[in-house]
Parts: sequence; structure tokens; C-alpha cells
Amino acid sequence: MKKNGSRSANFKFVWTIAALTLPISAVFDTSTIFLNQTSWYIGAVIVLLIVCIGALFDMLGMAAAAARETPFHAMASKRVYGARRAIAIVRNAEKVSSVCSDVIGDIAGVLSGAGALAVSVQVLLAVHAQGWAQEAWKIGITAVITALTVGGKAVGKTVAIHSPTPIILFAARVWETVALVGRNPARLRRTNRT
Repeated sequence: MKKNGSRSANFKFVWTIAALTLPISAVFDTSTIFLNQTSWYIGAVIVLLIVCIGALFDMLGMAAAAARETPFHAMASKRVYGARRAIAIVRNAEKVSSVCSDVIGDIAGVLSGAGALAVSVQVLLAVHAQGWAQEAWKIGITAVITALTVGGKAVGKTVAIHSPTPIILFAARVWETVALVGRNPARLRRTNRT
């Protein structure tokens, strides 16, 4: 019986993730539309920001999968800020990893490629390239962005595997702070004083 309940909960989570992907992708995709209207250097900064977001969320997803609860229980017993939230992240590692790596990380990866194409078009307009130079610029810019995306994700995952505890604790503290601000700003001020 419990197995069926778990299976239906997993299907519900899969459908929720699929439903979340649409608006998140739409929000990220508006940045690529914006890239067609801006100069190439502003577009390059936006693409690098998308690459960094993808790498950071991939790192967080991997850290959630690699982390263990034990150090967070010790921190929670000492009332370390964010430790209880970190335990929740580790206990839900499959879901956290799916949202961070598969949804946000993968969408950012796809959109960084689309953004690289938009930036390359803007660079071509700026340098007035003709003939084979146009293709060389497009290939070069796309290759650099792809290398940064893959390299950033590889570095992030390596760091996450070797030190997941500080990454998860930092993410838990950020999440806890955002949750406190959303609930009661006065409580956040009291918490920061202690």
C-alpha cells in the first residue's frame, strides 16, 4: 500500500515539475527576447548571468544529493541558523535536485545557447562581418558560451560533491531569510541581533 502512495506522490511531483517548467522557461525566455533589442555587450552580460544561474543551481542540486543529515542535526542541536531548513533540503534531496538541476539548470543551459546566438547577431551588426567571417563569429561566440556553461556546471558539481554541507547550509540560510522576510520583517531583525 505504501508503495502505491509513494508512486502516486512521485507522479504528482513529476506533473508539478512539468507545470513549473513552463512559467520558469517563459520568464527566462523573455531575457532572450530582450537580447535582440540590446547592444552586444549588455547581451553578453545577461548571457553570462544566465550561465552563472544555471551553474549555481546545478551545484545546489548536486549538493542536495551528496549531503548527509548528520552534520545538520549537530548544528540544529546548537541552534545554528538554517540548520533545520538544511535538514529539510537533504531529506527532500530528490525533489530539490530535480528542481535545481533538471528545471532551472537545464532551462538556463538551453537559454544560454539561445542567448549566445542573439549576442552573435548583435556582434555581427557591430563589426560588419561579411562572408565566412559571419559564420566564424557565430561559431566562436556559441562555442565560448557552451564551454563556459559546461565548464561552470562541471566545476560546480565537483565542488558540490566534495563539500555539500556548506553549500546546503548557505542555501538553507538564504531560504530561511527569505521565508522570515516574507512572514515578519520585525522577527528577522530580532533573529539577526542574537
